[in-house]
Amino acid sequence: MSLHIYNTLSRALEEFSPLEPGHVRMYVCGITVYDLCHVGHARSAVAFDLARSWLEASGLRVTFVKNITDIEDKIIRRAVENNETVRALTDRMIAQMYQDFDALGIARPTHDPRATDYVPQMLGIVAQLQEKGLAYQTPAGDVNYAVRKFPGYGKLSGKSLDELHAGERVAVLDGKDDPLDFVLWKSAKPTEPQDAQWDSPYGRGRPGWHIECSAMACALLGDTFDIHGGGADLQFPHHENEIAQSEGATGKPLASVWMHNGFVNIDNEKMSKSLGNFFTIREVLQKYDAQTLRFFIVRAHYRSPLNYSDVHLDDARGSLKRLYTALDLVAPAQVSIDWVEPYAARFKAAMDSDFSTPEAVAVLFELAVEVNRSKSPQAAGLLKALGGVLGLLQEDPKQWMQGGAGEGDAGMTQNIEHLIAQRTAAKAAKNFAESDRIRKELAAEGIVLKDSATGTTWERA
Repeated sequence: MSLHIYNTLSRALEEFSPLEPGHVRMYVCGITVYDLCHVGHARSAVAFDLARSWLEASGLRVTFVKNITDIEDKIIRRAVENNETVRALTDRMIAQMYQDFDALGIARPTHDPRATDYVPQMLGIVAQLQEKGLAYQTPAGDVNYAVRKFPGYGKLSGKSLDELHAGERVAVLDGKDDPLDFVLWKSAKPTEPQDAQWDSPYGRGRPGWHIECSAMACALLGDTFDIHGGGADLQFPHHENEIAQSEGATGKPLASVWMHNGFVNIDNEKMSKSLGNFFTIREVLQKYDAQTLRFFIVRAHYRSPLNYSDVHLDDARGSLKRLYTALDLVAPAQVSIDWVEPYAARFKAAMDSDFSTPEAVAVLFELAVEVNRSKSPQAAGLLKALGGVLGLLQEDPKQWMQGGAGEGDAGMTQNIEHLIAQRTAAKAAKNFAESDRIRKELAAEGIVLKDSATGTTWERA
């Protein structure tokens, strides 16, 4: 096939060929589920949703694994703060994550493993590393990875050991042989909840963050698979550490291709919860419809920085309206995409060049001009079909322009009504604590509920 992908590992655009003919195995690092998803999470989710969509449009079968990190320091802290179990917190956050992603048209992965279901596999890798002299236990009970004993460490980030520093998620713990060593297994702390602890040969404790992805990826996709993806912030230390522990254990390459999407920036700083400069997906969907937010992400190349602002979203909404206007002018015919057709061929060439969505979107605008000029139902049908590959232009044009493009509430309304249904079910089950929690969550987003004998209605405060 003619698809080329930029490989972070080789720092080059490479022709892609799956290890197993016709079948792509792909792993993407997912969300740490302790809070609502923000636009940075949406950017990564849409980027790899597009990659998967194009691989499938190219005739390939894709096994797509996107993990859920449901045990980690931030999750434990939040659960303790909320006076709830880790499982209750993560179950709620997972449900809300999928509400947000569903609104954005992001297809569910083939597998969405939870880290807590793979602790035995994690302990198996730790044992292999210890047998090979790549892991050691500290007097405090933690098990660490001996970074300097793995010759390939630094190959993904492209830096020498002396240039590298421990990342923000790697706590420098007492008992480390080297500051760069990272934790594979953390010993239990008296202040941590019981559902955040497991038995192990090293004592009661829980896995380190990095070992989670190695275990889930290899268990579901094999020791070596085609594509490993995630945000650019995961390149070091997370992905570097995944390579070290996975390849240290198996002696095989973890992934053929490493893909990293660019940051979402606000005022030239990366959007992140740690910096406090983030907007949740739900906040954005209060003002803009989900198609506009997806289009805002799609029209930028996945590896480029994406500057977030209302001005850019307003521009995205206006641009998307031009495409929908063409489909409103001419009812699209049902067409199967012929990739030899000139517009489709240019679209394919763009997507085959490292999923170049800006050029693919440019083809959609060329087609819109052609629809406006020729009034051709076939051209309109091709516009809609190619838009569908990008997860766009599948709504009724009139409804979108009158509703989504005007009020910007379509996705948010779906989320509100879903939460109201959850609250109604909680009340029926006499789970009044959960009912009150949902009311407070909606109130925090400016949604006021009104209960009556006929049901619950809502309005903005």
